[in-house]
Amino acid sequence: MDKVVAGAAQAVADLGDGVSLAVGGFGLSGVPNELIKAVYARGVRDLAVVSNNCGALDSGLAVLLAAGRIARVTGSYIGANQEFARQYLAGEIEVEMIPQGTLAERLRAGGYGIPAFYTPAGVGTQVAEGGLPWRYDGRGGVALVSPAKEVREFDGTEYVLERSIRTDFALVRAAKGDRHGNLVFGKSSRNFNPPAAMAGRVTIAEVEELVEPGAIPPDEVHLPGIFVQRVVALTPEQAAGKGIEKRTVRR
Repeated sequence: MDKVVAGAAQAVADLGDGVSLAVGGFGLSGVPNELIKAVYARGVRDLAVVSNNCGALDSGLAVLLAAGRIARVTGSYIGANQEFARQYLAGEIEVEMIPQGTLAERLRAGGYGIPAFYTPAGVGTQVAEGGLPWRYDGRGGVALVSPAKEVREFDGTEYVLERSIRTDFALVRAAKGDRHGNLVFGKSSRNFNPPAAMAGRVTIAEVEELVEPGAIPPDEVHLPGIFVQRVVALTPEQAAGKGIEKRTVRR
């Protein structure tokens, strides 16, 4: 039952080239930076990443992206990540962009064993009709587009069929966790970390505070340990490392 491993390097020791990764985090919040650094240190390539965004500034998944280690991204936000946009438009990376809520539900459904579901998000757009550029050819043309999806009517409203997502591994960060893998997430880091954790066949969690089993009241557990296979306890310095994407001050 004790799922704690010695460190991030040991936790990702069996990740190989071409694996798929569901990665938690929202902007700079709740990003499993230490696990991502450990994946980078392993030198693995051709990764298929599922995450809301692909890193920001020089942190998170941006580390793997800048090193050319990512082959495909399933996400919902590019934002100000200029390197992500450059690689996408240059045809160096394949990108499947989907609505943010749909992404969260596809991950959650994968964790719950639901193969697919219907949602109104994307009906009447290229999300449902197909044709979204997945890969450019590097010369201004499109090399690969998204396929059309099934659309079905329920009670007079059209819905598009979306398939769930399962990945080989999941990397998440929690504010608190116990040795059994029960996790608590802080504030907005709860957006994508729980569904990402559910989607992984092997889920690895880095925790800012490691506690003993029973220290987290059952009603306060955000993700049960059944979804988590490995736990890495962060050092105080690692736990305190939280960046600010856009610092705003006012009088």
